[in-house]
Amino acid sequence: MTKSALITGVTGQDGSYLAELLLSKGYKVFGLRRRTSTPIMENVEHIKNEIEFIEGDLLDQGSLISAIRISNADEVYNLAAQSFVGTSWEQSVLTGQVTGIGVTNMLEAVRLTKPEARFYQASSSEMFGKVVETPQKETTPFYPRSPYGVAKVYGHWITVNYRESFDMYACSGILFNHESPRRGVEFVTRKVTDAAARIKLGLEKELRMGNLDAKRDWGFAGDYVKAMHLMLQQEYADDYVISTGEMHTVQELVEIAFNYVDLNWKDYVIVDPKFVRPAEVDLLLGDCTKAKQKLGWEQKVGFQQLVQMMVESDLQKLSKYKV
Repeated sequence: MTKSALITGVTGQDGSYLAELLLSKGYKVFGLRRRTSTPIMENVEHIKNEIEFIEGDLLDQGSLISAIRISNADEVYNLAAQSFVGTSWEQSVLTGQVTGIGVTNMLEAVRLTKPEARFYQASSSEMFGKVVETPQKETTPFYPRSPYGVAKVYGHWITVNYRESFDMYACSGILFNHESPRRGVEFVTRKVTDAAARIKLGLEKELRMGNLDAKRDWGFAGDYVKAMHLMLQQEYADDYVISTGEMHTVQELVEIAFNYVDLNWKDYVIVDPKFVRPAEVDLLLGDCTKAKQKLGWEQKVGFQQLVQMMVESDLQKLSKYKV
C-alpha cells in the first residue's frame, strides 16, 4: 500500500531533500506551502510536479486540519519554522509563534484529524546553547541562547508531552548543523561558500564575518533526512541526536572554501563586530551513538567534501555573471 507523507517546510533545504527521499521510496508526498506573492520553488523545482502542494500556515489551525484531511498522511514531518538564529533576535515574537506554538498547532491538527499518523518534529542543537556537557546527547539539559533556541525547546517538549499524554507516535530529531548547496545564503556555511565563489569570479572583493572561533558539528542535509525517515519506521517513538561527532571552527570552513578556489582567505576576510551574536553559542558537538545503534543511521559525506560541494555548486550558479 502506498504511504502518504505531509511535509511542512517542503521548499526549504531539509524539506526538499526529504521529499526526494520519500518519492524515491514510493511515497505520495504532500507539501504544506505558505502563500507568498512570488512562490519560492528553487529547491524543489526538479520535483515540483511530483509533490501535491497544499496551502497552509503553522499559525492557522484550520489550514493544518485541512492539510491532514486532504493528505490523509501516514507520516507528518514538521520542518517549517522561522529557522535563522540571527533573525530570531529581530523577530523574537514571530519566532516564538511559528517555531514554538506552530508545533502545538500541528500536533493538535494531527491529534484531532488522524491521531494514528506518525509525527516528526525538527528539534535543533541550538536548544543546547550554552552547553552544560560535551558532547551533547539526548539526555543533556537544554540551555538555549537565542529566541530561536528557546522556541525550539518549547517545540521539543510539547512533542514529548503529546507523545506521553495522548499516546501519539511523535518523535523529535535533535539535528546538529546540517548544510548543502540548498542552504539559504544567510547561513554561515552558504554565506562563506557563496562569497568564495563570488570573489573568485570577480563579483565581490571581501567577506565580512563574525566569530571565526565558534565551533560547530556540521553534516550534510541529504544524510540527515534519512535519519528523520528512519525515526518514523521504528516500533516505538523516541528522540534522537543526529550529528557527525566532529567539530570544526568557522575559520576551518573559510579555509577549505577559499583553498578550493585557490585563494588565501586572509586576503579577503574581515571580522566585523556587527555579525557577532548578542549571546554566542561557542561549542556544539553531538553524540549520535543512539541513532547509530538503534536506527542504523550513518553519515556518508564528510566536512571537507561538504564544503567543496557547496563551493562548486555556487561557482556553477554564479559563473554566468563572471566579470
